[in-house]
Amino acid sequence: MTPSYADVFFPSADGRLQLYARDYAGAGPCLLLMHGLTRNAADFDELARHLAGRFRVVVPDQRGRGRSQYDPEPANYVPLVYCSDMLGLIARLGLERPVLLGTSMGGLMAMVMGSMAPQNYRGLVLNDVGPVVEPAGLARIASYVGTASEVTDWTGAAEYCRLTNSSAFPHYQDADWLRFAHRLFVEDANGVPRLAYDPAIATGLAGSDPSAVPPDLWPMWDTLTSLPILAIRGENSDILSAATLAEMGRRHPGMRSASVAGVGHAPMLDEPEVVAAIEGFLDEIRAHDAA
Repeated sequence: MTPSYADVFFPSADGRLQLYARDYAGAGPCLLLMHGLTRNAADFDELARHLAGRFRVVVPDQRGRGRSQYDPEPANYVPLVYCSDMLGLIARLGLERPVLLGTSMGGLMAMVMGSMAPQNYRGLVLNDVGPVVEPAGLARIASYVGTASEVTDWTGAAEYCRLTNSSAFPHYQDADWLRFAHRLFVEDANGVPRLAYDPAIATGLAGSDPSAVPPDLWPMWDTLTSLPILAIRGENSDILSAATLAEMGRRHPGMRSASVAGVGHAPMLDEPEVVAAIEGFLDEIRAHDAA
């Protein structure tokens, strides 16, 4: 099937790597969709196809993921470096004030980018992440990153996804886990599924002060009050607590929020209530632009 997006290859901010993005054409405002730690552009395919046409949707693979090159220096697998790559992509494609949508790590990136220059963005959509990242959730993620060496076929890949994510999606059936696996894995030259990321991305999660999550993000959050924000939370999330979400809203009275019942970290953004919330948020931004 012919893809509904164009392939974009672009240099990393430091010029050492070739990075990749999907560019779904559209006539409306642009959205830049940024995935989580172990994920890639495939995570957003359903949402991107749904929004394409009405919006231009650009979905990159961060360095070390998907079709982007792996970095020989694992110390570069940190949000500030990823943000620099994204600023280069925005400039290269001439994206004018994109809406930043980020899941987990991608949401942290959206907050960093928005705080650096809020006037450069139309708004933020944060999927299951906020200024406080719960230690228990971070420890859970660190426990499995890069640990799929015994997977030999797609049945095993689906089982790996179930074992590492069943707490987030207790309602998933076998077909759902296989579909999940095809987002998270790619086949190697021998047809064996392998994780579509560099295992070295786990470096930023090691130690007592992991660099994957910048410390003390409330001051940064307070710089975002001029931006429209939609915050999405899985009801059972172990990364974004209900208390943190409430405090986010208290500090940013105009923030909108949406909750996904029965789901943990992180909603897939194909849930009907989430799609409706995102569309409503984007419609408000379009209406504001037209006013």
